[in-house]
Amino acid sequence: MSEQRDAVVEIQGGAFGYGGAPVLTGVTFAVQPGEAVALIGPNGAGKSTLLAGILGLAQHRAERFRVPTGKGEIGTLSQSSAIDAAFPVTLEQVVAMGRTPRLGLRWPGSGDRAVVADALAAVGLTEHRRTRFGDLSGGQRQRGLLARALASEPRLLLLDEPFNGLDQPSRDALIETIRTLKARGVALLITTHDLELARAVCDRTLLVNQRQIAFDDTDCVLTLEQVEAAFASHVMEIDGHTLATTEHHAAEFPEHRHPFGDDQLGEPAGERDEAR
Repeated sequence: MSEQRDAVVEIQGGAFGYGGAPVLTGVTFAVQPGEAVALIGPNGAGKSTLLAGILGLAQHRAERFRVPTGKGEIGTLSQSSAIDAAFPVTLEQVVAMGRTPRLGLRWPGSGDRAVVADALAAVGLTEHRRTRFGDLSGGQRQRGLLARALASEPRLLLLDEPFNGLDQPSRDALIETIRTLKARGVALLITTHDLELARAVCDRTLLVNQRQIAFDDTDCVLTLEQVEAAFASHVMEIDGHTLATTEHHAAEFPEHRHPFGDDQLGEPAGERDEAR
């Protein structure tokens, strides 16, 4: 893959892990501004490890590794980012927490409040800004957490299974939010098991299972043959076809190891090239 100077993320020949044998190898892809890339693969494929590597929480070895490194330039929405519904805090206060990387030692000012208001507008929740976070619906909370990630004004958003547990209206609202963010020039890397959602909002797809299977335009990647290759140890359905094979691959490379293993894999996170 030739150098893509405008890319927010560019990785070539990457291997990722937490010490010892890599969890994911052969990774070559890029994400452009205003582009959404789906990250698809079975459990244990290395998807979370790749996200951790981009965040500097997993070791990497690569021919080329360019990701944003400035404060607040990477926003995240993880499956474990929920806030206790009983906590007495408004949606606006939750979203304001996302300004922390940009604040440093200073107090929030009018500019910060404007960014929070803009983040709420981007996810369609302005009218709920004074609502207690715990009183929102599940889908509204998910979009509220996305607004919190947006409040840091990221160049890149990492969304880990953002559609899990959402009803159809909430899914539709989140899809529209993602389209809005793309129009604003935000780059997104989205893990999902929902192939139809990937087709709906993702320009390109990175298909993995402990190694990279394919990276290309979404319609080119999500073919029966390539999805079957990626999910070779699982049972799933795609376009009316049921795929079923053995489970022997799933336990070979545990995806959730301690992020600070004793063995170093490649360069330290602090030596990453900054994408400009």
